[in-house]
Amino acid sequence: MPFGRLERTEGPRPMSDINVTPLVDVMLVLVVILIITAPLMASSLRLDLPKAETAKASDAPRSVVVGLESSGKVFFNDKPVDMPQLAQSLAEAARQGPDTEVQLRADQAVPYGKVVEVMAAAQKAGLSRIGFVAEPAR
Repeated sequence: MPFGRLERTEGPRPMSDINVTPLVDVMLVLVVILIITAPLMASSLRLDLPKAETAKASDAPRSVVVGLESSGKVFFNDKPVDMPQLAQSLAEAARQGPDTEVQLRADQAVPYGKVVEVMAAAQKAGLSRIGFVAEPAR
């Protein structure tokens, strides 16, 4: 009496190749996050810089950055300092190289007198190259 075949059919075989699509997806997300956050890490000091049509990056070989917040705080290379410490830091920069450029990043709301104080401290330290940093006008 025939009851049908008793042979078993072989089921699907397990996949032996590695699927790299999820790895590529994760790497692309990490690259996009890096691209977005890299410009934000350039300067930790958030200032509302003035806008100018001729604003461009400086190509000075040696430079120091002095930042002025609208609240009156002074920063030397993104570190908060007071005016005597700023004068000392600028004098040290002048000793390392008298052609060092001071890049002055001042918020739009900073009083002009505070900007003049920083410029006078730079000139007193022996630094005559002062560049005013602005954002390009759009």
